[in-house]
Parts: sequence; structure tokens; C-alpha cells
Amino acid sequence: MNKVGLTEAVMKAVGIEVKKQATETVEAVFDTITKTLAKGEEVAITGFGTFKVAKRAARMGVNPRTGEKIQIAASIKPKFRAGKVLKEAVK
Repeated sequence: MNKVGLTEAVMKAVGIEVKKQATETVEAVFDTITKTLAKGEEVAITGFGTFKVAKRAARMGVNPRTGEKIQIAASIKPKFRAGKVLKEAVK
């Protein structure tokens, strides 16, 4: 399912008849999660899962083409951990 499919599913589930409203709702959810993570905070949705920011330390790596050792810079990545209800639903 992509964003358009999700928007259509929200329209049916909530009974929204105007696609623009459903699109704005879906966009608002994604935007809120993104902005919260950008501030370094986590988003916990009970039963669904938790979005959080994970910091990775700088480390040494190997270029697979040349075999040369390279320094990989520290980075910050978004992570998602599925909640119990979501895990059970997928089984």
C-alpha cells in the first residue's frame, strides 16, 4: 500500500467523502511524526509501535569495491519498533 491507498482507506474507515480532507489528514500525521523526530523526541502509538531517533557512532568500514578501510561518520537515523498489537496482527 502506498500513500494514495492509505488515503483511500482512511476515507472509507472514517467516512470522509472529500479526498482532499483525507489526504490532508494523512499528510498531517506524517508531518507531525517527522517534526517530532527532527526535535529528537519519540512518538509512541500504543499498540502500533514507537518511532524514535537512533544515534550511530562513527566507525571504521571497508569499501567493498576496493577493500580500502574508510571512516564512516556518526549519523542519526529514524527507527521504528512495532508494538505488541501490530506484531500479533501480522503473525
